[in-house]
Amino acid sequence: MTEANEPIVKYKRVLLKISGEALMGDQGYGLHPPTVERIAREVKSVRDLGVEICMVIGGGNIFRGLAGSAQGMERTTADYMGMLATVMNALAMQGALESMGVFTRVISAIPMDQVCEPYIRRRAVRHLEKKRVCIFAAGTGNPYFTTDTAATLRANEMSCEAIFKGTKVDGVYDMDPKKHAHAKRYDTVSYDEVLQKNLGVMDASAIALARDNNLPIIVFSLDEPGGFRGILAGQGTYTRVQG
Repeated sequence: MTEANEPIVKYKRVLLKISGEALMGDQGYGLHPPTVERIAREVKSVRDLGVEICMVIGGGNIFRGLAGSAQGMERTTADYMGMLATVMNALAMQGALESMGVFTRVISAIPMDQVCEPYIRRRAVRHLEKKRVCIFAAGTGNPYFTTDTAATLRANEMSCEAIFKGTKVDGVYDMDPKKHAHAKRYDTVSYDEVLQKNLGVMDASAIALARDNNLPIIVFSLDEPGGFRGILAGQGTYTRVQG
């Protein structure tokens, strides 16, 4: 029985995917501690409802492999550098969450035992069952795959009920709402439509993997205070990508 002021959540286990840029606040680069803390509070508020949460955080605020490759760096090396950037972001988020009393595990696809756990699926599932927040770092451990694909892969492996993608806008639009005042937001959109219209929700590999496993993607604004908690209860503004 939930208390009157607590929402009834529709999901038991979810994955939250955010970009590295979400952690830099108004800065042009790096980590902005107050922003990291604000997002950590959002995660804690959902975990306090009894929802099991795992996370994937991009590394674009520190280094983006594709951008490095475009500037002449060998692609594989650039991608590995990007993976290491995601580990740095994951450790920052872990520090913020644990300062709030939330037990957290950083789990890396690239072994680095001194700073985080290696990825072992059954162990990660056990952490979630114990209500620990699991932050999956270093992508899939392979170059040429984005953190979007890593998020979809881990969400499927963890048997998550949905991926929640926190962005700067409150859903998926038919065109950039920051550039076009008449842009229209979708309430729901199919995986195939996202691919055909190149709507930019996630890269094509991630969308195809979600489609093949019938895993819904909820796109919402991470800048809206309390938005993550509210949307888990079916409130607020968002777009649902589904079959």
